[in-house]
Amino acid sequence: MTYRYQITLVFLLGFFIDCINIFMSAIALPSIASEFHTDTSTVAWVANAYILGMTLIIPISPWLASRFGPRNIISLSMALFTISVLLCGFSSSFYELVSWRFIQGLGAGLMIPIGQSLTFSQFQNNQRAKISTLVMAVALIAPAISPMIGGMIVEHLSWRWVFFSNAPLSILVCLLAWYWIQNEKKAAVSKPDIRGLLLVSAALTALLVGMSVYANDQNSLVGGFSLLTVAVFTLIYVKHDKNHEGAIINLSLLKNNKLTLSIIIYYAIPGVFTGINLLNIFFLQDILNFSADKTGMFMILYGFGAIIAIIICAQSYNKLGPHKLFISSLILHSAGISTLLWVHSGSPLTVIMLAYTLMGIGGGLGANCAQTTALMDFDEHQMLKASVIWNINRQVSFCIGAAFFTMVFNLICVVMHLSKTQAYHLTYLIAALIGMLPLLYINKLK
Repeated sequence: MTYRYQITLVFLLGFFIDCINIFMSAIALPSIASEFHTDTSTVAWVANAYILGMTLIIPISPWLASRFGPRNIISLSMALFTISVLLCGFSSSFYELVSWRFIQGLGAGLMIPIGQSLTFSQFQNNQRAKISTLVMAVALIAPAISPMIGGMIVEHLSWRWVFFSNAPLSILVCLLAWYWIQNEKKAAVSKPDIRGLLLVSAALTALLVGMSVYANDQNSLVGGFSLLTVAVFTLIYVKHDKNHEGAIINLSLLKNNKLTLSIIIYYAIPGVFTGINLLNIFFLQDILNFSADKTGMFMILYGFGAIIAIIICAQSYNKLGPHKLFISSLILHSAGISTLLWVHSGSPLTVIMLAYTLMGIGGGLGANCAQTTALMDFDEHQMLKASVIWNINRQVSFCIGAAFFTMVFNLICVVMHLSKTQAYHLTYLIAALIGMLPLLYINKLK
């Protein structure tokens, strides 16, 4: 195997580990909540902590690689990932599990951007399209199969083995990285905007804490203070951005309609889906008494729909343009969520199957179109700054989607005094409507 394909294999294996970690652990959340006696909004921190760790470390990883060498950083990241994933499985309390998930996110966040940069630097021009296809294949296959595998593990072993099962593959990637990747000397990367990164991370953490606390106690001063803190940190960051040329998130780039719309689309489709899928996992297992493995199998249909959508997008993007594709994706995705309104005890499985297939087609079409459109207008000088905004946005959208809809669900249960089934259905309806909101903005896309 040539050197460039060795690097590619290391990156794809690491990327696969990251993808399965997000979706496989989600299927185990009802079991984790049951063992540690937590509610839906609180147990979402098992996912939030992982994504927060990734968000914090991703902008720093290129600088670390230039300073200490890519081989050392990738090997360290996978070693850190392995240790933390094992300690997640051995956790004796919920807060211990969340802490190790944060460390696990740091490990994944170190590996992904460095591995991606190394891989794409080995291929030029039209060769990169082949690598992009492999990356997209991993991004589709992992979410499709990991919930089913995770469900089988939870059903026949325990939720702890969902984490233990990641260790052998992460150890393999660690060893391959150490023996295969050369510590090539790279030009020094400018020191990252640490102050800006801390402000962004603090604002995001405060937002998630505020929504989580407010969901359980609407009169809590902690929840209100957390949400007020978000506004304070945001205002401080806006001032910081104006006075710092290398700010971690260059807000002036958001004047570009394609980037801004793509960000909005990502919150309306993958972000909304993350929250709704989390709730539906609890709905199917706790209300309809589905087994964990049966629940996980529906994501195969989502992945199948996403594959169809990506093929359509690849063949029609230049012909139809992003405007029509975005509209189609929003309608299809919201139609899939709306179909969940007809899911109840005794309803045929075909209703759930249709819902996940429609969400997969709409989700794949919207996410792929947004990925293609977001950075279209930027030159080489602006590309890196815009790419940082885009990658942070992708991670944050998953966090906010899960936290927001678990908050909405809990508020409906408490304020409106509905049954849990009615509360789930009303939350699905709200999500479907929110998923259509970008249609109000989409005409600004030229």
